[in-house]
Amino acid sequence: MFKKIHLIIAMGIMMALLAGCGQPATAPSSAVVHTANGTITHDASARIASMSIHITNNLLALGIKPVGSVVGGDVKDFLPHVADQLQGTTKLGPVTDPDMEALLSLQPDVIYIDKEYSGKNLAKFEAIAPTIVIDMDQGTWQDQLKQIATHTGRTQQADKFIQTYDTKAAKVSKMIQAKLGADAKVMAIRATAKELRIMSTGRPLGPIMYNDLKLKPADGVADIAATEPFAVISKEVLPDYHADAIFVIISKGSEAQATFDALESNPVWQNLKAVKEKHVYMLDGQKWLDYSSLGHSMALDDAEQLFSK
Repeated sequence: MFKKIHLIIAMGIMMALLAGCGQPATAPSSAVVHTANGTITHDASARIASMSIHITNNLLALGIKPVGSVVGGDVKDFLPHVADQLQGTTKLGPVTDPDMEALLSLQPDVIYIDKEYSGKNLAKFEAIAPTIVIDMDQGTWQDQLKQIATHTGRTQQADKFIQTYDTKAAKVSKMIQAKLGADAKVMAIRATAKELRIMSTGRPLGPIMYNDLKLKPADGVADIAATEPFAVISKEVLPDYHADAIFVIISKGSEAQATFDALESNPVWQNLKAVKEKHVYMLDGQKWLDYSSLGHSMALDDAEQLFSK
């Protein structure tokens, strides 16, 4: 309790110091923020600070650009597939260690946080601006998009985005099945600097591949707990999955690339049915591993490009 009080006082002092040092770093907006029955709503024009890359991408899907956002932990920057949409947005550091001074200087009207990463520090965000907590582990990205749309008054935009997504997913699903066959079984693997992973039917990649695109998982994929994003495997077990097609993600960095290069040169890989029949497809990992509305939509675009060749 005392720690929380001290934290709020400290934030108050910081705000007073900023106000007392000439002009503030950023002029406050005239956006209206309402709180009714514990629910915060605000104008879409409000100065929004997003403390989650996935919340940021959901905001972008609604046509809203935050004034500040955390960055991707691996890339230490805005995610490459949305960086062009965040020009002028202030970088607030990684979600695990946000730049609170930069956040404070933005004078946001409202702050969005991810419950898992920032929920325990709610008080320090509330000391700066009204704070909306989104549990990114609950529901689907569609649910999360609709939740954010409710706060921002963009419910029609959310419904339209989801409708467009569903139409595109159905189209791409037919394209893939036309090339692979309706009964083809697929798997997705990821090469990292240290290991080889097979992606599960769970988040982040499983829902789009096996639900939205209606692809059939290769033998054993469904045995991986859907609560886990992946399972670490050895290359020797790859034949056991009997995959007709393999989707590949290579993590950032030369070491991850070396992992996949070594796999490609191995007879185990070369003798796989999917490899022999040239049904190996390289995915843009940043898009496919981004569990957000915008990330999933861009992943569909990636798949459409792959299977239109």
